[in-house]
Amino acid sequence: MNQKSKLYTYTNIRNTFFSEISIGISGNSVLLLFHVLTLSSEHKPRLTDLPIGFLAIIHLLMLLVASIIATDIFMFHQGWDDITCKSLFFLYRFLRGLSVCATCWLSVLQAITLSPRKSCLAKFKGKLSPCHNLWSLFALCSVYSSIATYLFMSMVKTPNVTSDHLLYMTESCSLVHFSFPMKYVMSTLFIFRDVLVMGIMILSSGYMLILLCRHKKQVQHLHSTRFSPKASPEQRASQTILLLLCFFVLMCILDSFMIFARHMFKDDPIFYLILILVSHSYASVSPFVFISTEKDIIGLLMSMLRGQ
Repeated sequence: MNQKSKLYTYTNIRNTFFSEISIGISGNSVLLLFHVLTLSSEHKPRLTDLPIGFLAIIHLLMLLVASIIATDIFMFHQGWDDITCKSLFFLYRFLRGLSVCATCWLSVLQAITLSPRKSCLAKFKGKLSPCHNLWSLFALCSVYSSIATYLFMSMVKTPNVTSDHLLYMTESCSLVHFSFPMKYVMSTLFIFRDVLVMGIMILSSGYMLILLCRHKKQVQHLHSTRFSPKASPEQRASQTILLLLCFFVLMCILDSFMIFARHMFKDDPIFYLILILVSHSYASVSPFVFISTEKDIIGLLMSMLRGQ
């Protein structure tokens, strides 16, 4: 618990963190605004429009809560009480769970959208209404985030005395160390939960890539575009899916590994600050990946820049 005076000195990491938060909030705001306009227009929305817009809202709230928590790490203030610590960290973990589940559900919906008429997934295309989407997402998130309820029991206000049984979270909040057997039980639950969700994403994304590659071969055969230097829509879609999947899985693995290492090994301040940066990178980067694939958003931004 002697990290208090140390974390204030890492100004470069502090500036990097708040820059990451600012960029993420800007990107998610643009993405959310576009999908609100899309859903409110007369055009029929795609099956994935609502989940993408909902993911932007989740990431906005998540980054805002993260910025509030960061003020208790990098800036001086009077401190929080026990209830504030429990509420803020539980809300943050719940929003992170929503982000993971929304990304997983989005990959499943994309697989359903691309599935051919004769496939077993095609029958869900007309049955998945926006209401069904939200209920399915919240059901998945409730199961995923149920493990995070341990924060209500283990998150406490940092006492004035130093203790080896407390794990530093912020200046005001600490996490009570689990007993030795409980560490392995909780770590196993976390790993199983993340592997299950990532497994669904990998299966659905792999299925999409197979369909896209098969469609690309058919187009090449019919239109003789084998030697076209310009990337086809199927290739761009495949690259986007692979990019999002690889980045998401990498960030989840790094985040899970560092959380596990903090509980099991020495609690180093640099290690903790790197964990903070990694845990918000997906929420900050993902909106720009979605924006880069939406020609309408790019056209709107270009017209705004020309107008200036």
